[in-house]
Amino acid sequence: MGESTNEPQTISGAEFRRAPGVSDWRVTASGPQAVYTASSFGDAARLVVPVIAAAERHGILPDADVRPEGVVVRIPDRDFTGIPAAAAPFAAEVSRAAAELELTPDPSLVQSVGIYVAQHSEADARPFFLAALGYDSLGDTDAVDPLRRSPQLAFNPINGDAPARGRTHFDVYVPADQAQARVDAALAAGGRLADGSNPPFWWSLASPDNHGVDIAPWADATD
Repeated sequence: MGESTNEPQTISGAEFRRAPGVSDWRVTASGPQAVYTASSFGDAARLVVPVIAAAERHGILPDADVRPEGVVVRIPDRDFTGIPAAAAPFAAEVSRAAAELELTPDPSLVQSVGIYVAQHSEADARPFFLAALGYDSLGDTDAVDPLRRSPQLAFNPINGDAPARGRTHFDVYVPADQAQARVDAALAAGGRLADGSNPPFWWSLASPDNHGVDIAPWADATD
């Protein structure tokens, strides 16, 4: 009779960041991610074969987005279960392959975007957005592009707000070491700090005409 290894099925963002060989990677709300710049579409595409091999070896289902400017590799959280324990050795193997191919990691390009649809507590806008965007339900409150190309949506009630009014803001998930620069750039571009009580986990900004954007490094900043 075999013995249980008691190995964890998932790890925290902090545990992922402490793993060896993952310095190219950052953790956003949608999971760990790395961006490697390249000089051509062909150079970027060369990373795909090693990504496939590492994915099969470690049992990971990654996303790889190949562009002429580079390749984005993500380990998506598809169902709110968290980061799989095998993500760290997978990420380290991808990083080694990228280095061998002379692809340059650029953490400043790592980000994921979410849209928070704030709605009256008696309304349910999710069925409309599922139909209009061709999205799938995710959990009890979210909606997701089935191919994870477009921003994830979350639907949050506003108690006491006007019944016919919907409000929406963007969440921009960036690495913790890039957050202040992104905030500073948005403020320099005419934005204002709408709520400064939550840094370093997120900054709530508003555009000159009051559209909301949260710069949110919490997934990469939380131990």
